[in-house]
Amino acid sequence: MHKCYFVYITSNPAKSVLYTGMTNNLKRRLSEHYNNRGKKEHFASRFFCYKLLYYEMYDTPMKAINREKEINDPTRQKKIDLIKTQNPGMHFLLI
Repeated sequence: MHKCYFVYITSNPAKSVLYTGMTNNLKRRLSEHYNNRGKKEHFASRFFCYKLLYYEMYDTPMKAINREKEINDPTRQKKIDLIKTQNPGMHFLLI
């Protein structure tokens, strides 16, 4: 069985904060973000970043990790521009 790795961007319901992450199970990870919302220990939890806006799939963890680092470097506007390449209305995605 071939594994997939995901790089994703989530936001809070107001879309005022963006969070970039990487996982091998996107559905599970989004559920974890949702269940941990409001907790102070982690950035995504603290700022309620559990709504999916964007994701990419990779076949190796190193490719996904490298891509996550690339996405984390740009400004907020560059992240928004990236999201809009696949999700022009910046609607929350369901998986």
